[in-house]
Amino acid sequence: MKYMLIHAIDPTAEHSTEAMPAFDSWLEEMLARGVTLHGDRLRGVDDATTVQVRDREVLIGDGPFAETKEQVAGYDVIECADLDEAIEIAAKHPTAWLGKIEVRPILGDRCGGPGEAG
Repeated sequence: MKYMLIHAIDPTAEHSTEAMPAFDSWLEEMLARGVTLHGDRLRGVDDATTVQVRDREVLIGDGPFAETKEQVAGYDVIECADLDEAIEIAAKHPTAWLGKIEVRPILGDRCGGPGEAG
């Protein structure tokens, strides 16, 4: 089953990084397990643009789509056996020590190759 791990952090909060796992160690383990399909960090919300269509008019706004302290900071797409394994993978990610990771199943099987997303 494929899952998206959505990383959310509060950039203004202070976090203890003592005993936090290193990202490189997490990535090395997940690549060795063969569960990582794709992932990356996102630029800050200052670079975000929101797009919506109302009455056939395209409306463009600056900033994130939600007014909240926590901001989406990155994502990973993983493939693993079940939700329990996805939770175990998310719990090992350094972002879980700094903020939250939402684990969400991907609907369908269109994720993977070029031109397959949509």
